[in-house]
Amino acid sequence: MRTLVIDNPASRMHRVPPGHPEHEGRYVAVRDALLELTAPVWHEANRADAAAVERFHTADYVESIRAACLTAEPAQWVSLDLDTKVCRESWDAALATAGASLDAVDRIMAGEADTAFCLARPPGHHAEPDRAMGFCLLNGIAIAALHALEVHGLTRVAIVDIDVHHGNGSQCLAETDSRVMFASLHQSPLYPGTGSEAETGLNGNVINLPLAAGTRGEAWRQAFTQQVRPAVANFRPELIFVSAGFDAHERDPAGGLALLEDDFAWVAGELAALAAEFASSRLVSVLEGGYDCPALGRSAAAFVQALVEA
Repeated sequence: MRTLVIDNPASRMHRVPPGHPEHEGRYVAVRDALLELTAPVWHEANRADAAAVERFHTADYVESIRAACLTAEPAQWVSLDLDTKVCRESWDAALATAGASLDAVDRIMAGEADTAFCLARPPGHHAEPDRAMGFCLLNGIAIAALHALEVHGLTRVAIVDIDVHHGNGSQCLAETDSRVMFASLHQSPLYPGTGSEAETGLNGNVINLPLAAGTRGEAWRQAFTQQVRPAVANFRPELIFVSAGFDAHERDPAGGLALLEDDFAWVAGELAALAAEFASSRLVSVLEGGYDCPALGRSAAAFVQALVEA
C-alpha cells in the first residue's frame, strides 16, 4: 500500500514529570524505528483548528485544556487528573497530534496514499468530549472520524482499537453516532474499567472484546478473525481508523497481554485487507499506547512495514 507517515515533532515538547510512563522517549523510539523503513513518505503535521477539534470536544473543555497548559510555569506541570499532566507546550503538541490525524484523512481522500500512520503524542483514545484522562488530551481518532464524515462526505467509518486499554473516549463517539463503528480488543480487568461485552451502543455499532491477562497472540488473532473482521465487513466502512497502541506487547509494563511484533504485523495485514475490500484501501492509524520503548519501536515498525507490503 502507498504509505505515509505523518510526523508531529512537537510531540517532544509535551514534557511530563520524571518517571511518568508517557514520556518523549516513546516518540523518539518509534521515530527512530520508522526511519529505518524505506518505503513510507514522510510529512510534518499541521495544527488542528478549533472548528475541527470542537466537532468532538466541547468548546468549554477545549478552552479548559488550553488554559491549563498556558498557566503552567516554565519547567513545571499542571495535573488534569492523577495520571494526566501538561506543561506550557502541551497545547501545541496536542493540536498538532490531532492535526496529524486530520492531515492523514485529507491526504488519503486526495488520493496521495492508501494508508497513513500518525507518529504523534500525547495519545488520544481515552479523551472524552469533556474530559481528559489516561494521558490523553484530544481524541485525534474521534476528531478525524468526524472530519471524514462532515468535511469529506463519507457515510460510514470504523474505528478499530488494538491498544491493551479500552478506548472509552472513542466509544463515546460511536455511542451517539450510528455512522461510526467502534471495535476494541483489550485486557479486562484493566484501566479504565470500561469495555464490557454488554456495551454495544444504541445501534449495535460497538463491539467490545475483553481479554484476560496472559492472552497470547494465537487467541488474540482468533478474537480478531472471528469477531472484529466480520463486524467490520458487515458495517462496510468507507474509511478505517486504527487506534494503534502497542502496549499489548508481552514486555509492556502497562498491561498483561502477551503479543509479539509478528502479531502487530499480522493485524496490520488484516486491517489493510479489510480496507482494500470495503474502504477503497483507505486506512488511518494513530499511535496510542506502548511503554516499553524498545518493544514499542519494533512493534510500530513491524506494523507499518506490513502496511507497506500489503
